[in-house]
Amino acid sequence: MEIKMPERPTVSDYDELTGLWEKSVRATHSFLQKEDIAFFKSLIRNEYLFAVDLWGYKDEDGRWVAFMGVFGNKLEMLFLLPSVRRKGVGKQLIEYAVKTLGVNSVDVNEQNEQAVGFYLHQGFHVISRDATDSTGKPYPVLHMQL
Repeated sequence: MEIKMPERPTVSDYDELTGLWEKSVRATHSFLQKEDIAFFKSLIRNEYLFAVDLWGYKDEDGRWVAFMGVFGNKLEMLFLLPSVRRKGVGKQLIEYAVKTLGVNSVDVNEQNEQAVGFYLHQGFHVISRDATDSTGKPYPVLHMQL
Protein backbone atom coordinates (compact mmCIF):
# COMPACT_ATOMS: atom_id res chain seq x y z
CA MET A 1 0.00 0.00 0.00
CA GLU A 2 1.39 3.37 -0.98
CA ILE A 3 1.58 5.84 1.86
CA LYS A 4 -0.06 9.17 1.07
CA MET A 5 2.28 12.05 1.90
CA PRO A 6 0.78 14.21 4.66
CA GLU A 7 1.04 17.99 4.75
CA ARG A 8 2.66 20.16 7.43
CA PRO A 9 0.31 22.47 9.31
CA THR A 10 1.61 25.91 10.29
CA VAL A 11 0.82 28.15 13.26
CA SER A 12 -1.93 29.80 11.19
CA ASP A 13 -3.69 26.38 11.20
CA TYR A 14 -3.61 25.93 14.97
CA ASP A 15 -7.10 27.30 15.64
CA GLU A 16 -8.54 24.91 13.05
CA LEU A 17 -6.49 22.00 14.44
CA THR A 18 -7.70 22.81 17.96
CA GLY A 19 -11.30 22.65 16.73
CA LEU A 20 -10.57 19.34 15.03
CA TRP A 21 -8.99 18.10 18.28
CA GLU A 22 -12.14 19.02 20.23
CA LYS A 23 -14.47 17.26 17.79
CA SER A 24 -12.28 14.16 17.87
CA VAL A 25 -12.06 14.13 21.67
CA ARG A 26 -15.81 14.60 22.12
CA ALA A 27 -16.39 11.59 19.83
CA THR A 28 -13.84 9.29 21.49
CA HIS A 29 -13.07 10.43 25.05
CA SER A 30 -16.45 9.97 26.74
CA PHE A 31 -14.67 9.59 30.09
CA LEU A 32 -13.63 13.28 30.10
CA GLN A 33 -15.71 15.90 31.88
CA LYS A 34 -16.43 19.16 30.03
CA GLU A 35 -14.08 20.95 32.45
CA ASP A 36 -11.32 18.54 31.39
CA ILE A 37 -11.94 19.29 27.72
CA ALA A 38 -11.68 23.03 28.37
CA PHE A 39 -8.48 22.48 30.40
CA PHE A 40 -6.83 20.36 27.70
CA LYS A 41 -8.10 22.53 24.83
CA SER A 42 -6.11 25.48 26.16
CA LEU A 43 -3.00 23.31 26.53
CA ILE A 44 -3.42 21.90 23.01
CA ARG A 45 -3.78 25.35 21.43
CA ASN A 46 -1.18 27.22 23.46
CA GLU A 47 1.48 24.60 24.26
CA TYR A 48 1.17 21.09 22.86
CA LEU A 49 0.88 21.97 19.16
CA PHE A 50 4.09 23.99 19.45
CA ALA A 51 5.96 21.10 21.13
CA VAL A 52 5.68 18.54 18.32
CA ASP A 53 6.27 18.13 14.60
CA LEU A 54 2.83 18.20 13.01
CA TRP A 55 1.61 16.28 9.97
CA GLY A 56 -1.90 15.90 8.63
CA TYR A 57 -4.39 15.60 5.84
CA LYS A 58 -6.82 18.09 4.34
CA ASP A 59 -10.02 17.36 2.46
CA GLU A 60 -10.71 18.50 -1.10
CA ASP A 61 -11.94 21.84 0.27
CA GLY A 62 -8.64 22.50 2.05
CA ARG A 63 -9.93 21.83 5.58
CA TRP A 64 -7.91 19.72 8.00
CA VAL A 65 -9.52 16.33 8.66
CA ALA A 66 -6.71 14.63 10.62
CA PHE A 67 -3.39 15.43 12.22
CA MET A 68 -0.67 13.87 14.30
CA GLY A 69 2.12 15.27 16.41
CA VAL A 70 5.49 13.54 16.66
CA PHE A 71 8.40 14.19 18.98
CA GLY A 72 11.49 12.08 18.39
CA ASN A 73 10.37 8.49 17.92
CA LYS A 74 7.10 8.97 19.78
CA LEU A 75 3.63 9.66 18.46
CA GLU A 76 2.36 12.31 20.87
CA MET A 77 -1.06 12.90 19.35
CA LEU A 78 -3.35 11.61 16.62
CA PHE A 79 -6.77 13.16 16.04
CA LEU A 80 -9.32 12.71 13.28
CA LEU A 81 -12.64 14.32 12.51
CA PRO A 82 -15.42 11.84 13.30
CA SER A 83 -16.46 11.92 9.63
CA VAL A 84 -13.16 10.35 8.48
CA ARG A 85 -12.79 7.71 11.18
CA ARG A 86 -12.65 4.11 9.94
CA LYS A 87 -11.68 5.25 6.44
CA GLY A 88 -7.95 4.51 6.60
CA VAL A 89 -6.85 8.07 7.37
CA GLY A 90 -5.42 7.24 10.80
CA LYS A 91 -3.73 4.15 9.41
CA GLN A 92 -2.11 6.25 6.66
CA LEU A 93 -0.75 8.70 9.23
CA ILE A 94 0.57 5.89 11.44
CA GLU A 95 2.24 4.19 8.49
CA TYR A 96 3.89 7.47 7.48
CA ALA A 97 4.99 8.06 11.08
CA VAL A 98 6.48 4.58 11.45
CA LYS A 99 8.06 4.15 8.01
CA THR A 100 9.21 7.71 7.36
CA LEU A 101 9.59 9.40 10.74
CA GLY A 102 10.81 6.40 12.77
CA VAL A 103 7.97 6.42 15.29
CA ASN A 104 7.89 3.31 17.49
CA SER A 105 5.99 4.35 20.63
CA VAL A 106 2.75 5.99 21.71
CA ASP A 107 0.88 6.72 24.93
CA VAL A 108 -2.88 6.30 24.93
CA ASN A 109 -5.66 6.81 27.46
CA GLU A 110 -6.64 3.35 28.69
CA GLN A 111 -10.30 4.45 28.77
CA ASN A 112 -10.19 5.31 25.05
CA GLU A 113 -10.81 1.69 24.09
CA GLN A 114 -11.20 2.45 20.38
CA ALA A 115 -7.74 4.03 20.27
CA VAL A 116 -6.20 1.18 22.26
CA GLY A 117 -7.69 -1.30 19.80
CA PHE A 118 -6.49 0.79 16.84
CA TYR A 119 -2.90 0.86 18.09
CA LEU A 120 -2.94 -2.85 18.91
CA HIS A 121 -4.15 -3.50 15.36
CA GLN A 122 -1.28 -1.37 14.03
CA GLY A 123 1.24 -3.61 15.80
CA PHE A 124 1.81 -1.74 19.04
CA HIS A 125 1.76 -3.58 22.37
CA VAL A 126 1.44 -2.36 25.96
CA ILE A 127 4.74 -2.16 27.82
CA SER A 128 3.59 -0.29 30.96
CA ARG A 129 0.73 1.64 32.54
CA ASP A 130 0.44 4.79 34.66
CA ALA A 131 -2.57 5.35 36.91
CA THR A 132 -2.74 9.04 35.96
CA ASP A 133 -2.09 11.12 32.86
CA SER A 134 0.86 13.50 32.50
CA THR A 135 -1.09 16.30 34.23
CA GLY A 136 -1.88 14.09 37.24
CA LYS A 137 -5.53 13.63 36.34
CA PRO A 138 -7.04 10.19 37.14
CA TYR A 139 -7.02 8.95 33.55
CA PRO A 140 -4.79 5.87 33.23
CA VAL A 141 -2.30 5.92 30.38
CA LEU A 142 -0.94 2.91 28.53
CA HIS A 143 2.59 3.15 27.16
CA MET A 144 2.80 1.20 23.90
CA GLN A 145 5.63 0.22 21.58
CA LEU A 146 6.04 -1.51 18.24
